Amino acid sequence: MTGARPPAAALADLGVRTGSTLLVHASLRRTGLPAATVLGALREALGPDGTLVVPAFTAGNSDTSPAYRERTRDMTDRQRAAHHAAMPPFDPAHSPSQGMGLLAEAVRCERDAVRSAHPQTSFAAVGARAAELLADHDEDCHLGERSPLARLYAAGTRVLLIGVGYEVCSALHLAEYRISGAPWREYRCVVLRDGVRRWISYKDVDLDDSDFGALGAAFEAHDATLPGPTVRRGQLGTAACRLLSLPAAVDFATGWLTGNRHPRRTTNQSQIAADFLH
Repeated sequence: MTGARPPAAALADLGVRTGSTLLVHASLRRTGLPAATVLGALREALGPDGTLVVPAFTAGNSDTSPAYRERTRDMTDRQRAAHHAAMPPFDPAHSPSQGMGLLAEAVRCERDAVRSAHPQTSFAAVGARAAELLADHDEDCHLGERSPLARLYAAGTRVLLIGVGYEVCSALHLAEYRISGAPWREYRCVVLRDGVRRWISYKDVDLDDSDFGALGAAFEAHDATLPGPTVRRGQLGTAACRLLSLPAAVDFATGWLTGNRHPRRTTNQSQIAADFLH
């Protein structure tokens, strides 16, 4: 770390501005920095008028997910029933995020944190616009027009990828709701309602991030041709970072997906939304 820029200065160099809204995906292992340091630097860079948002997704409360099928594949009927009965219900006040990383959990656990209400794809946020941006996350809309992503789009949010690629960029899922003919499927998960454990089901877009790596590469190639490119690169600790415009990425993704998902491929259930969540 000798000679490395202090984290807050590195974020400023990257283009993080005070008063802005930032959606962050991070692998802290790649930064070599503790969660408290990165969180503190982000809050300092955004200032009191800024807002920091992270995914706080939960996967362990669904029995319609590939992850559930994998966990229960070799169980007996009795073992599967016991596992099903013990699956933790989603409680927005207490359920930890799963697979989102240490920074996401650090944000969720902040004393002033706000969390959206979706039982599988919630977001957590701190800062001036946290409550406004995370309000009214409809139960049957993972990441579409009735989720925080639509408000983040309208707010001109930027996405910061710290040590990770477009494969985990949740904002790109908003584009899936904006293309015609997107397939839908049924989801089931267990939630806590008035202290009672209940199973719910709903239909929503069949989320697929298996091509987000290719989508991100195409977006950056397109962005590089613009008079004023929107993607900025930098470093935080030992991790490579990208800062990009959420609206620009979603607008490009909507057109790219329209031209590249005909016919719909067999989903590669290896990435964050496909595998962990659903």
